Amino acid sequence: MADQDIKNIIIVGGGTAGWLSAAHLAKTLKSNHPDGINVTLIESPDIPTIGVGEGTVPQMRESLQYLGLSETDFIRECNVTFKQSIKFEGWLHTASKGDGQNSYHHVFDYPSVSSLDLTPYWLLDKAKELSYVDAVTVQGKICDLGLGPKLITHKEFDGFTNYAYHLDAAKFSEFLTKHAVNNLGVDRRLTKVVDIMLHDDGSVKSVRTDSEGELEADFFVDCTGFSSLIMEKKLGVGFIDKSDVLFVDHALAAQVPYPKNDDAIPCATLSSAQEAGWIWDIGLSDRRGTGYVYSSKYSSHERAEEVFRNYLRPTIGALADELTCRSIKMKIGYREKFWHKNCVAIGLSQGFVEPLEATGLLIFDATARMLAEQFPAQKSSFPAVAERFNALVNNAWERVIDFVKLHYYLSERDDHSFWTDNRDKNSVPESLLKHLEIWKSGCPSAYDFPSRFEVFTKENYYYILYGMHFNTDIKRIKYRYQNSEKAEKEFQYIQKLTVELSGTLIKHRDLIERIKAYGLQKL
Repeated sequence: MADQDIKNIIIVGGGTAGWLSAAHLAKTLKSNHPDGINVTLIESPDIPTIGVGEGTVPQMRESLQYLGLSETDFIRECNVTFKQSIKFEGWLHTASKGDGQNSYHHVFDYPSVSSLDLTPYWLLDKAKELSYVDAVTVQGKICDLGLGPKLITHKEFDGFTNYAYHLDAAKFSEFLTKHAVNNLGVDRRLTKVVDIMLHDDGSVKSVRTDSEGELEADFFVDCTGFSSLIMEKKLGVGFIDKSDVLFVDHALAAQVPYPKNDDAIPCATLSSAQEAGWIWDIGLSDRRGTGYVYSSKYSSHERAEEVFRNYLRPTIGALADELTCRSIKMKIGYREKFWHKNCVAIGLSQGFVEPLEATGLLIFDATARMLAEQFPAQKSSFPAVAERFNALVNNAWERVIDFVKLHYYLSERDDHSFWTDNRDKNSVPESLLKHLEIWKSGCPSAYDFPSRFEVFTKENYYYILYGMHFNTDIKRIKYRYQNSEKAEKEFQYIQKLTVELSGTLIKHRDLIERIKAYGLQKL
């Protein structure tokens, strides 16, 4: 490949993935600078986005700040609310079984308030029978009380607890578009791509459009969704199907109003286990975003719609039978390669697994930023950088699949073959089984997650493992933990802090309305 400087990048496809990619590339590669790299995004005016990625993780908060966006404007323009947790309901066991405890939180605050890891002391019963999340953080109780993570006096992106966002996906794309075009120098072209032209060596030369002719560039980003116009259909990069591990392959989605006389906004994504999958329930400021993610192998589409409407009926009554539900078919898995020749796939063209832990936006944002920050100056560097990029992103997808599968594998539900088949070890990645074997006699450690590009860390695993009552028996090694007195004091401090914050923080809806009215202080 000729040793030429890279001057132009074309992103094909808009939506959240396309505009996150455009923003990261334009910011890092200085599109506003005379010597910077030009970033053009081609967006078809008549292709709607999937538009259901309404939950995020705390990394999005960091990205918004990094990209120079205002949190106040973001909240006002994108129907944003705060997200402090995913609350899993019905995941532990069938409702008729167990002790009545059938829900738990995966909160965003890391456990403990000091350098002492409280987890082994909780396992050794030093927290007086508190649930794991309530023993090591304040955030589960804060969520259950419906309180926001901050006060109006906090600066933007600051708060008492760690948080992410719920958002309107379509409005978020518009918000990113405006910032990328007006402030970061992205060139937006509203036109339809009708063909992809290749060089003799198989790399991408240009895209042919229906209204702006042929547009050439040195590098291309495929953000064309499940259709994968460049990476799959033109470059022939295959797809690794993971539906044998993660069974859900369809979703029904609907936007619903809040119940009458109850406009409280939950500050957690609610994930409610059902017979052949689970239902998400996300509270925005003016509506709820809901959907049923299910497996067509274990449920007919008609039965899935019945389950979904039955879930909605207690809160919205007869409207549950009148709502229009969008049906979405999902490809579960990821590309064999994510960077091939002079093209990178980001978004649904790169890969997809169910949105159980808001993994979609998380990986799309992380890989867009990684692409931007390691983008080479010359074409001759493409092969070496691509090899590293592919290895890192492949590992990220594999670890995400491990983490999502963990939720199903630990469940003791036995009301449907969907759940019992999820516990078949033949459907579980070997990497996850090996970790679980180790964790039977020792807590997860940082050594279990050696990559700096780990999507989920030991703290995330703590919340799922011990929220779902996984048995880590460390009695044989309890002599290694000689800080019981200090741990007990910290457990007591967390309970005291929970009470204090419960009296300080305000209701979530009140916080959102105050921010919209008065704004937050700039950093």
